[in-house]
Amino acid sequence: MSLIDQTESGNWLLQTLSESDFGLLQPHLRRIDLKVRDNLYEPDQPIEHVHFLEAGVASIVSAQEGGEQIEIGLYGRDGMSGSAVVLGAGQSPHGSMMQVDGATSLRIPSDRLADACDESRSLRNLLLRYVQTLALQAAQTAAANAHYALPERLARWLLMCHDRVDGDEIPLTHEFMAMMLSVRRSGVTVTVHTLEATGAIGASRGLIVVADRDRLEEIAGESYGEAETEYRRLIGPFGKNRA
Repeated sequence: MSLIDQTESGNWLLQTLSESDFGLLQPHLRRIDLKVRDNLYEPDQPIEHVHFLEAGVASIVSAQEGGEQIEIGLYGRDGMSGSAVVLGAGQSPHGSMMQVDGATSLRIPSDRLADACDESRSLRNLLLRYVQTLALQAAQTAAANAHYALPERLARWLLMCHDRVDGDEIPLTHEFMAMMLSVRRSGVTVTVHTLEATGAIGASRGLIVVADRDRLEEIAGESYGEAETEYRRLIGPFGKNRA
């Protein structure tokens, strides 16, 4: 199997690595296809592989009593799955699954990634900086859930997905949005219609189209942007225009 070329990787973290740090990972990276609802790791189970997504969006979810799942974070080509591996924990009480399909991942065995981090301080430090942005995103999600109404929360969530996909179309069902935002499906339906009325988005069955990103950011207000700014400070360009 041919080695993955760093310049051809669609993952922003891998693109940011020095040539020598990428070389530590390169022999162990394998490109795989992922589809919606694929599990990337299970809660309270050893994380066997870490995924550097090249497309699509994955959720970090907390399982509640009765089987309900609540999203506490998301990532795409900006990051990686299994941050517990970088932290030396090996597993997490949370799980992760794909929420937007059409994705590819550069997958590496967790022990190989851990070995590479032991060998290179600069590699470990970059991945730890990414973990910092993910922790800030989770904190911002908690704050948004506590202080903002559903239109602002949904606007923020759509912006976060929009940052991580090509184009303006996001394949999402109302059912999935309701699960990720921990609200009733009827509430999501009403809120989608509310955002449509502003001209910020268009919606059809299983598809959201961001029609006016500036308007969507205006609706989201201060619930959106802190984690994204931190990513730019600690790692590099982020978002639609990678600026």
